[in-house]
Amino acid sequence: MGAATLLFFVAVGYLLGSVSFAVLVSKVFGLADPRTYGSRNPGATNVLRSGHRVAAALTLAGDALKGALAVWLAQRFGPAWGVGAFGIAATGLAAFLGHLYPLFFRFQGGKGVATFFGVLGLLNPWLAVACGVTWGLVAYFFRYASLASVAAAVVAVFGQAFGWGFDGVLLCVIAMASLLLYRHRTNIANLRAGRERRIGEKAEPAAPRR
Repeated sequence: MGAATLLFFVAVGYLLGSVSFAVLVSKVFGLADPRTYGSRNPGATNVLRSGHRVAAALTLAGDALKGALAVWLAQRFGPAWGVGAFGIAATGLAAFLGHLYPLFFRFQGGKGVATFFGVLGLLNPWLAVACGVTWGLVAYFFRYASLASVAAAVVAVFGQAFGWGFDGVLLCVIAMASLLLYRHRTNIANLRAGRERRIGEKAEPAAPRR
């Protein structure tokens, strides 16, 4: 696998990840920019705080599908150009990074949970199911999306390591999980302080950032 080929697929993954469905869907439905209220995070959970469930669902689907699409393209066309498992996983990681730091939205992106699941769903479907079940159970019993996301990230790392071994795919999973935890650092602090918003809790719009 040549460096130029790997760079090409990584670039495609990053550009796909840079499409912010939270912002685009909100514009289509005439909603406030999700970066101006609640957690100011352009993601499905924050869009749900607007009270528009359809917009939140479309945001969730779009953010997951862009991650899955990036990996699928690498899986479908990469092997012919010498792209192996690590290159495919790196393409997914690039899509995840694109969501966190989108080129098209001044590098102000979301926390990456939906895109994380989209990437993982193509890289390792069984692990994605395990992480999804973990997320669902924690969210159901505790009603905190952030806590559910942190739990899913931890399961992803240990599940990949002990279920499928230590390889390049694991390195990409560790990178995504670490970044997901980093992006949730404020949520973790709020959880410890008892200030974290619960799933579906509405938030008053805030003034746009200057």
